[in-house]
Amino acid sequence: MNITEANKVMGEADLLVTEAEVVAAILRVAEEITNELKNSNPVFICCMNGGLVFSGQLLTKLVFPLQVDYVHATRYGHEINGVALDWKVRPQLNLQGRTVVLLDDILDEGVTLASIAEYCRQQGASKIMMAVLIEKLHLRKVTPGMRADFTGIEVGDRFLFGYGLDYKGYWRNAPGVYALKGH
Repeated sequence: MNITEANKVMGEADLLVTEAEVVAAILRVAEEITNELKNSNPVFICCMNGGLVFSGQLLTKLVFPLQVDYVHATRYGHEINGVALDWKVRPQLNLQGRTVVLLDDILDEGVTLASIAEYCRQQGASKIMMAVLIEKLHLRKVTPGMRADFTGIEVGDRFLFGYGLDYKGYWRNAPGVYALKGH
């Protein structure tokens, strides 16, 4: 992938969700989380790299005591198809007896989030929740019926990028959610 190819991808992409719609969705999710967790002393774990943009914007809207950590586990790298989970960084905070909220860009099949959730369970988390910017609506979830506890936007089954989601390592910074042409 080079800069010319990256620009071509963006030039041909379909804008599915505008930046204004994403911001409104993040504000709604923040309100839902605040209402449910403001008195629970939660740990919020950003799932890198995709969850960075969503987490950064969401966390500033959660005006109650909480702790923040991150994890870096990926199935994609710079590819468009997932493979085995590759753990790069595990959470550093003590999760024993804590409510943990995993923050990520997308719930697609859920393999990565399910694996991270299982790790948090093994570390003694009392409750594990998921907050995602995007949830893809399809029937290929790792666990049938799997859903995030807090979802900003639901979309169809297309290859997405922007607002934290990437295409071969590019366009996480795109101001909206785009679908790859033909996918």
